[in-house]
Amino acid sequence: MFIPVLYISSLIHIFSTDYMSEDPANQRFFSYLSLFTFFMLLLVSGANYFVMFVGWEGIGVVSYLLINFWFTRLQANKAAILALTMNRVGDMGLSIGFFALFALFGSIDYATVFSLAPFMNETAITIIGLLLLTGAMAKSAQIPLHSWLPGSMEGPTPVSALIHAATLVTAGLYLLVRSSPLLEYSSTALLVITLVGASTAFFAATCGLVQNDLKRIIAFSTISQLGYMVMAVGLDQYNVALMHVVNHAFFKALLFLGAGAVIHSFADQQDVRRFGGLINFLPFTYTCMLVGSLSLLATPYLTAFYSKDLIIELAYAQYSFSGTYAFILGSLTAGLTAFYSFRLISLVFLTVPNGSRNAYLNAHEANLAVIIPLFILALFSIFFGFVFSDLFVGLGSDFFANSLFIHPNNISIIEAEFSLPIFIKLLPAILSLFGASLAILLYHYTPNFVIELTDNSIGRKIYTFLNGKYLFDVVYNNYIISGGLHLGYMISKVLDRGVIELVGPYGLSNTLTNTGINIGKLDTGVVTTYSLYITLGLLSLLFLVFAPILIDTSLFSEIRLVIIYLAALVLVLSPSLK
Repeated sequence: MFIPVLYISSLIHIFSTDYMSEDPANQRFFSYLSLFTFFMLLLVSGANYFVMFVGWEGIGVVSYLLINFWFTRLQANKAAILALTMNRVGDMGLSIGFFALFALFGSIDYATVFSLAPFMNETAITIIGLLLLTGAMAKSAQIPLHSWLPGSMEGPTPVSALIHAATLVTAGLYLLVRSSPLLEYSSTALLVITLVGASTAFFAATCGLVQNDLKRIIAFSTISQLGYMVMAVGLDQYNVALMHVVNHAFFKALLFLGAGAVIHSFADQQDVRRFGGLINFLPFTYTCMLVGSLSLLATPYLTAFYSKDLIIELAYAQYSFSGTYAFILGSLTAGLTAFYSFRLISLVFLTVPNGSRNAYLNAHEANLAVIIPLFILALFSIFFGFVFSDLFVGLGSDFFANSLFIHPNNISIIEAEFSLPIFIKLLPAILSLFGASLAILLYHYTPNFVIELTDNSIGRKIYTFLNGKYLFDVVYNNYIISGGLHLGYMISKVLDRGVIELVGPYGLSNTLTNTGINIGKLDTGVVTTYSLYITLGLLSLLFLVFAPILIDTSLFSEIRLVIIYLAALVLVLSPSLK
């Protein structure tokens, strides 16, 4: 994990020297970037869950600062608060999981926990695994805790590249991969992880089909690829998941930085419908974006081909419900990924110009501070998988040594490599080719047909549903957020301003004050009133002294009647005495 974090962070720092050069607060920006990198390195370098948690919380806080870097923008404020709040939900589950780990194992040190895991109750390990998954779902944007990630595009583009390529979103993956010796002893937790990952990959790919913001399209592709990684963890293929993390860091950083170069050179425009024809103005940026998109598609012999396709093949080789589910959704996602990737390429670079004349006159390639990071990332996106695949996923490779653990019964890489039908191996590539070709055909040659697809009630409903991200935000706002606000109002009204005011300091103060006022009203200045008070006091004193004796006598009932009569007489006469 040090490799992608350090390399990507360094390249993003170089890129930002030009991209943020005119921002008056660029010193603050670079300090946040460096602090973010520090906490990520702390997260991956600790020898126990406590150090991981410190880094985990650190990147959460700094991500809030980076997303809200332009804090005068309302949308940036809202996106940062959403990211922080959504991650608090996951952090709550993660904290409970760490406490459960300590209660069960007596330690949160990796070596102690992993060595004792085989001897622990499977139900307890399942509960802990699901709690750890809750934290990973929030940090790595898995449904239903995914909605913060598209909104985080409100930050500067280098922030998007740093958060969504090599650091923040991969922290949840690192948590699951690092906990492999624990998760391997809970089949239920692995099943849930597989279903969550496959569902997220497909969900994000369908949402990415209809997005029009350049950075949001790439953001949804990030969620989709994270789904592949989580799916690989659920399939017990931790080394493949980690390789896809590293591969994804390179081509996703390339796509984000390429998008930043396009936005920076085209009047800060982000709507893909306002671009077109930029291949003639930004040929180098186009080449880099094309390389990143082809790698995202898992084009044969490019970087992602050695991990993404392998995940789909491993899902088929599981021969189980979860494996079949993951294979079907993973294959469909491959085709959808190709479609929205080449939709972006077509709308931005290939179609007829749709922007303003002034924007095209000022469009230009960036300087060396932008070109060098793009060139290096493009090389990694082409060659890294080919060079290092055997090191990560090669049969018999001891690269990870004792860092990862796969139970011998769960090793299926031999079946995936040698026993699958050739059609199954080619299916993701076929679907990717079909999706890319369809996108070019629809958006480059027959754009009117795309308009006609949504020019009817059914098409509009499907478009609205996908563009609204399956209406998750509507459900959250109408049923969870509003319910929480109503509950908070009732608590404030009934407890804070009701019960607590009655029994708390305010209520005690009022009670003592009113009691003093009422006692003061007894001071009437009339001698007969004082005589009555003295008489009642003496009778009460005599009753307290002789009560134990009187209780055993027959006179007690008559005396009790006399006392009740006198008390009633005082109550009747007291208003007139006042």
